Amino acid sequence: MHLSTHTWMRPEPLELTIKRAASLGYKSIELAGEPSRYTFSETKALLERYRIACWGSVTIMFGSRDLAAADPVQRRATIDYMKSVIDLTARLGGEIVTVVPCTVGKLHPTASPPEEWEWVVQGVREVAHFAAERGIRIALEPLNRFETYLITNISQALQLIEEVKAPNLGVAFDPFHMNMEEPDLIAALRRCGDKLFDFHLGDNNRQSPGDGSLDWPLIIQTLREIGYTGGLAHEAMPPIDRTRRNDFGAKQLEPEPWDVDEGTLQFLKDHASGVLNETYHTKLLTRTAETILPLIKHANSRGSRL
Repeated sequence: MHLSTHTWMRPEPLELTIKRAASLGYKSIELAGEPSRYTFSETKALLERYRIACWGSVTIMFGSRDLAAADPVQRRATIDYMKSVIDLTARLGGEIVTVVPCTVGKLHPTASPPEEWEWVVQGVREVAHFAAERGIRIALEPLNRFETYLITNISQALQLIEEVKAPNLGVAFDPFHMNMEEPDLIAALRRCGDKLFDFHLGDNNRQSPGDGSLDWPLIIQTLREIGYTGGLAHEAMPPIDRTRRNDFGAKQLEPEPWDVDEGTLQFLKDHASGVLNETYHTKLLTRTAETILPLIKHANSRGSRL
């Protein structure tokens, strides 16, 4: 196992993200799935300069991106978008792409449940087959009920995996989401078994690991026991304290106006957040590293003795 980080939580030059991660002991990034933002040669050069790997990418599901959309044109555009994320990841030497099937924040169906399910099965199957041809595994991420209505727990994710029938399709496990939806977080993690392809790091309150109530030594121990050897990707995104005690959000956020495209800004707002300032964002990454790196070292050393 190794420590990784998502890049979507703070819109900033990619070099700043990679340089910060490397300085804190991170070994890879899980890139925000926006291929138009990156030049391949420049991104590859940055990764090599700071000795950071591309572990993978994650689909950024805002706007019209939705495999369960009633509009077939919209579904086709979503599949094409996901393929573009896979292409970029493969070119950068990545291993996984985390896929969320529906628009984040879409909480009601727009067609019948059987229709939507079949559309998602077909879409994910096409995406998974495309990825397999490029040596990429697809990690399906269940979200909590307040961010999606479709695929909210591990049993549902495993059902979709069973129906898609693609060997390179597995689960991305985020304990922040699953802490809300699963009666037993550790049992859910064990059920993933060798279908666990990616793991995200956020505590029960979406603070950094160690600043909530989850049992991180037990979580990392369980990951080792089920044979997981991939990235553990920081994805802390705490809500903004907009009371007087936090200077109405100023201790966490960059001053407005924010120079961020509309889609990205809406995605951040949909996560009860905004544009985090550099000091606060770095603090979150530092806390994750302090909590998780010693646990990874211990788990890896135990695994090497087995």
